[in-house]
Amino acid sequence: MDTTEELNGTYFYAGRSNLRANELLFMIFCEEFAEQVGVNDFASIVAIVSGLNILSTRGKFARATPGTSLASRAARRVFPKAKFPWGIELPSVVGGYPPRTLRVILTHKISTFTGRAIPVVGWILLSKDVAEITYRTITHYNSVARGTDKIW
Repeated sequence: MDTTEELNGTYFYAGRSNLRANELLFMIFCEEFAEQVGVNDFASIVAIVSGLNILSTRGKFARATPGTSLASRAARRVFPKAKFPWGIELPSVVGGYPPRTLRVILTHKISTFTGRAIPVVGWILLSKDVAEITYRTITHYNSVARGTDKIW
């Protein structure tokens, strides 16, 4: 990050001069985005994609979601027939691509729960990243911008 100055009603930032307020905000957003992107984002995307039902499967009941995911297949290999103790059932998310197909179903199998939870964790991590980028962008921008150009 370079110094920030005000020149003739425009801004100087990161070696660029004559930036309007919206251009300054975009440059700060790009900086914050580049700083945030890393291994965590890659892991989030892998978790989300691994939960897509892109693999074919033998047979399913009439109203079941067609296909299966890489996460589900991997979880079934690791926990083939394991169940939660004492008959406990935990909620798991099914569908969601598109969002109107989202359903919550209880399951007692560890493999089913794990396979369905992996993409949910990915979405949570990605949402956290978006919130952090937005917060840091607005905070940084407001510290640089003058009176009427500030957000909130």
